[in-house]
Amino acid sequence: MCPPAETNGTNGHVNGTVNGTNGNHEGYSAIQTNQNPHPHSSSPYRPVGDFLSNVSRFKIIESTLREGEQFANAYFDLEAKMKIAQALDDFGVDYIELTSPAASEQSRLDCEAICRLKNEKFKTAKILTHVRCHMDDARIAVETGVDGVDVVIGTSSYLREHSHGKDMTYIKNTAIEVIEFVKSKGLEIRFSSEDSFRSDLVDLLSIYSAVDKIGVNRVGIADTVGCASPRQVYDLVRTLRGVVHCDIETHFHNDSGCAIANAYCALEAGATHIDTSVLGIGERNGITPLGGLMARMIVADRDYVLSKYNVKKLKEIEDMVADYVEVNIPFNNYITGFCAFTHKAGIHAKAILNNPSTYEIINPADFGMSRYVHFASRLTGWNAIKSRADQLDLQMTDAQIKLCTAKIKALADVRKIAIDDTDSIIRAFYHNLHSQEERPLLEGLSAEEVKKFQIAEEKEKAELTGTKEKRQLEEQVEAEAEVPATKKTRTAAVA
Repeated sequence: MCPPAETNGTNGHVNGTVNGTNGNHEGYSAIQTNQNPHPHSSSPYRPVGDFLSNVSRFKIIESTLREGEQFANAYFDLEAKMKIAQALDDFGVDYIELTSPAASEQSRLDCEAICRLKNEKFKTAKILTHVRCHMDDARIAVETGVDGVDVVIGTSSYLREHSHGKDMTYIKNTAIEVIEFVKSKGLEIRFSSEDSFRSDLVDLLSIYSAVDKIGVNRVGIADTVGCASPRQVYDLVRTLRGVVHCDIETHFHNDSGCAIANAYCALEAGATHIDTSVLGIGERNGITPLGGLMARMIVADRDYVLSKYNVKKLKEIEDMVADYVEVNIPFNNYITGFCAFTHKAGIHAKAILNNPSTYEIINPADFGMSRYVHFASRLTGWNAIKSRADQLDLQMTDAQIKLCTAKIKALADVRKIAIDDTDSIIRAFYHNLHSQEERPLLEGLSAEEVKKFQIAEEKEKAELTGTKEKRQLEEQVEAEAEVPATKKTRTAAVA
C-alpha cells in the first residue's frame, strides 16, 4: 500500500507540488528512464473514424463555481471564486459556469465581480450562469455581464410531479419565451432538460427540436441522478444529433461511477461540450472531474489536448480547490494522485526503466509530474535497486546488485522497511565490497529479527540462483569486489 500521508502545510495531504512533481514520495524514488516516446499509434481496437465524433474537438464548461458550490463541504467567498476562476482561465477552459445570480444577493454580486475580472484579465474563458427556465431568473442573469445563460428545467415524470409541477406544454412555451428573451440581449443561450435519462424520449426530442428551431446555441442532456450507462448515453446523444443542428452539451453525475466514460461516449456520439468540476465536486458524488476527463482525452488525442489546455496547471488547481473544500486528494486520483505514476512490482520496474510506455499510457511529464519506483519492499526487483544504486552514485555489477537485492527482500520479509533502510543496506553492502572493515547492513535489528533475516536471506538467494549455484554467485561477487574478502561470511553482518 502507499505510505501514509504527511502534511505539507496546505490541506493536510501529501499531494503538494514539490519542484513541479507530484509530491514527496517517502519510500519511493523518482526515476530517470530511457526516453519515453509514448507512441500514439492507432489501437487495433480503436473504432473506425466517425464524422460525428467530437473526441478531437470538444469544449469544456467548467462548473466548479456552480455545481461545485453544491458540494457538501463547499463554501467559496468572493476571493476564493476569483482565484479559482482565474486559475481555470489559465488552464484554458472554454467556459466557466457560475451559480445563478437569482439564488442570493451575494451570488449576484459575485457573478458581476467575476464578469468584471473576465473583462480585465481572462484570456479565453467565457462566463455563463445557470438558472431556472423562468423569466424572472433570466432577467436577473442578463444584467450581470455574463456571456451566456444556461437554462434548465426538469422533464422526467419524477420532477414534473414532485418538483415544479408543470406539464410538457408549459415547459415548451416557457423555454421558448426565455430563449427568445436571452437571444434578444445578444447572449449565448443553452436549454437543458434535467433528469434526461428518466424522461420520455418523445418528450425530449419534441422540446429539443422546438428550441433548436428558434436558434438556441446548445441543448443539454443531464444525467442528474447518475443512472446512465455509456451505451445509453451513446444511443441518446446519437439520436439527438439526428434531430438538432445546434451544439450538444452533456452533464453527468458520478453516483454509479460512469461520469468519465459517459462523457467520452457522448463525444463519440456527437456531443460538443462536457460539464466538469475540479476533483469532480458537486451534488452528492459530484460530476465528471476535470482531471479525469483530461486523463481520458489525452489518451484519445494528445495533440489536441496539449495544444488547447495548459494541463501542467492541473495539480495547482486541484490543490487549491482541495484546500478550499477541506478534502484530501485521493491516493488514486487521476494524474495527480499519490500513486498515479508509482510502480512497485519488480517486473513493472524493469520494464518502466527500459521504456515507460510499457506500463504507462499517460506520460507524467505532460502534466509536470514525475514517475516513481517503490524499491523498499519485498516486491522490488534488482533493476529497481540498480537504478537506486546509480542515484546514490554506487557502481556495482549486476551480480552484486542481485545479491544486494536478495538481502533487501529478505529484510522486507522480516519487517516493513523505509527508503532509509534500503539505502543503508545498499551503502553498507557497497562498503563491504570495497573495504576490509565489515559494516552491519542495518543497525538496530533485534536478535529475533537477525535470525528471521538470515533464514529469509537464504531463501531469497536460493530463489535467485538455485541452491547448488548459490555459492558460485557469492564467489563471483567476491571476485568482482575491489578488496577481496577475508571474513568467513558477509551474509550475517546485519546487527
